[in-house]
Amino acid sequence: MLQTQRSLLCWRRMERGPRQTFEPAGAGGMLIGVTAAVIAVGALIGWAAGSVGLGCLGGAVVGIPAGIFAVYRRYRGAFS
Repeated sequence: MLQTQRSLLCWRRMERGPRQTFEPAGAGGMLIGVTAAVIAVGALIGWAAGSVGLGCLGGAVVGIPAGIFAVYRRYRGAFS
């Protein structure tokens, strides 16, 4: 009986998990959200430094790659 329980336990662990699905609307929302959040932080830093426009520009330069990276991390298992 102990051997049967052990083999069933091991078999359950070796099952492959459900495949992650790619949701284009979710990916777009995440991309826009992360990019906008980083631009807002850049605007606040720029406002504190005296130039909101340059802060927004700096936020966009950092925010676009940050948004792409966030989407990549979230959906990296969807295509494998």
